[in-house]
Amino acid sequence: MFLSFFMGPSILILLPALALAVYAQYKVRSTYARYACVNVSGGISAQQMAERILEGTGIGLLKIERVKGTLSDSYDPKEKTLRLSDPTSCSIAAIGVAAHEAGHAIQDNQGFRPLAVRTAIIPLANFGSQLAFPLFFLGLIFRYQPFVTLGILAFSLAMLFTMVTLPVEFDASRRAVVALRSTHLISEEELGGVKQVLFAATLTYVAAAAMAALQLVMLLSMRRRQ
Repeated sequence: MFLSFFMGPSILILLPALALAVYAQYKVRSTYARYACVNVSGGISAQQMAERILEGTGIGLLKIERVKGTLSDSYDPKEKTLRLSDPTSCSIAAIGVAAHEAGHAIQDNQGFRPLAVRTAIIPLANFGSQLAFPLFFLGLIFRYQPFVTLGILAFSLAMLFTMVTLPVEFDASRRAVVALRSTHLISEEELGGVKQVLFAATLTYVAAAAMAALQLVMLLSMRRRQ
């Protein structure tokens, strides 16, 4: 009741992004589950493939750690560490995700600017995401316009992070496909499966960016209605 009182019809703005987010989550989980059951014919593991990709680009071996969870893989540019959720798996899904994270390591090594920008604005994005809605709604409740404006500006920082993330993730997937093909360790058919896994994962970032953009539109609409 509280939120609907303030948001009114403005919340309808989010419906397309919500639908896309639900579809993206379904797509990534179903696609990952499908290809997690299919091993590559060469029998190479996800960690071994990541190591081969890094060696092939002249980076050398980085620290590789195992993390809990599914699809919790990441690359930490500060610690120069690859974190893989299933490093010993030989599945198409695990190898595709590991190659994607290796793509981030290649970006870092080659000074890919969008990755550097994303890394630099993480503290600002976290700050903005925590303060945006409390400031905005306090401003609406007490009819204090500076808080409303500060809330919108704070949310804009969080939205900027999601927008910068898009080219970073698209490029990492592109690098992953190129690197996997250059190793000659998986077939073109298997590479097709990797592409499907990476495309599904990319949809989640597109959905997050769409949600952030429409949330900003919603906040601006609510401010006009105040």
